[in-house]
Amino acid sequence: MAQLSDDCFAFGGPLMTLEAARDLLAERLTAVTGVERAALGDALGRVLAEDVVSPVSVPPHDNSAVDGYAVRFGDLSPDGDTVLPIAGRIAAGDGAGAVDPEGTAVRIFTGAPMPAGFDTVMMQEDCREEPGPGVLGSGLGSVLIRPGIKRGANLRKAGEDVGAGSVILTAGRRLRPQDVGLLAAVGSTGAAVRAPLRVAVISTGNELAEPGSPLAPGAIYDANRFILSALVRNMGARVTDFGILRDNPVELRSALENAAKSHDLIVTTGGVSTGEEDHVKGAVEASGGLHFWRLAIKPGRPVALGQVRSVPFVGLPGNPVAAMVTFFCIARPLIQRLSGEAVTEPALFQVRADFDYKKKEGRREFVRVCLARDAGGVPVATKFPRDGAGILSSMVGSDGLVVLSEDITRLERGSMVAYMPFSEVL
Repeated sequence: MAQLSDDCFAFGGPLMTLEAARDLLAERLTAVTGVERAALGDALGRVLAEDVVSPVSVPPHDNSAVDGYAVRFGDLSPDGDTVLPIAGRIAAGDGAGAVDPEGTAVRIFTGAPMPAGFDTVMMQEDCREEPGPGVLGSGLGSVLIRPGIKRGANLRKAGEDVGAGSVILTAGRRLRPQDVGLLAAVGSTGAAVRAPLRVAVISTGNELAEPGSPLAPGAIYDANRFILSALVRNMGARVTDFGILRDNPVELRSALENAAKSHDLIVTTGGVSTGEEDHVKGAVEASGGLHFWRLAIKPGRPVALGQVRSVPFVGLPGNPVAAMVTFFCIARPLIQRLSGEAVTEPALFQVRADFDYKKKEGRREFVRVCLARDAGGVPVATKFPRDGAGILSSMVGSDGLVVLSEDITRLERGSMVAYMPFSEVL
């Protein structure tokens, strides 16, 4: 396991832009997970630990892209029909066989290897077979080829997909179904991947109750722990649910130190402010170090980053919407770096705003919206009617977030804006 310096999260400035925060993460974080071998059937969602070099070409030989007739282009008449005797028949899985004489055609099927010297395939729909003895009495007859085909038509060249010795997948890539398929296509039985990041998830607060239990006066059910666990699992990490910790300094410190013994990252929600009952701050400082990053974003803003012993710690806000937004902005790239995954920025799309909006300069804001299309097919974003940081239903009822940059102070209805669908970060 790689070790991070004790002050890797130190930052003494005022409000920090997201770019500055992400630059600091890039400078100071490295992968902390080991490397292991994953079989092909278990590779989906794993992060590659090293580049994959193909040992073979794909396809390994020239082959036909269609059912038809393989010919030598030089045997065809450029102006009129050409009739060629059929010398043989090749199906997918057959060998190319002996070299057939010039001035002949070969019946061929999709995926079958091209016979030596043949460079063009005519689709069977554009040909007409004629009876006859064929070549050397084969009984395969002849085929009429119409003019106008181009040299090399319907031919798939060896290595046109993948060349032997080429890098097909790079380290840091989280494997998708098509990536696993490409590994299989070059004959790989597995890949070197990063071990899953081990993440401890903790909720804090005397007011929290477990779903399914009776609600005492003043209590609320804990949703954040389940949100964060799902977000972390969705990134391929293994989650240990440490449950709800009460606002007790001794209990908090003991639980954090216990989590640090067998995890690569600790994520908490709530309890990191400076109030009398916010004891997470003191518990983390007693076992390592804590730094508050005041991000210039809304919802969100304060996020606590530090270490419990040598294990990174992230303390997210207690309001569920703020917790999710700060997770997208900070915890997501942090987890990618600790997991050895290449950091990917969510794709933003241009849509038309169907609402007016005012905001402060110097702060990036994320506005919950629903997406529809107007009569002309243009995507239009409608603001969710309730926008408090504690309105979790707004994240369920919305399709994504409109992202308003720091320099924007006023948005007018009809303007084009940047839109991030939840699918980009979930």
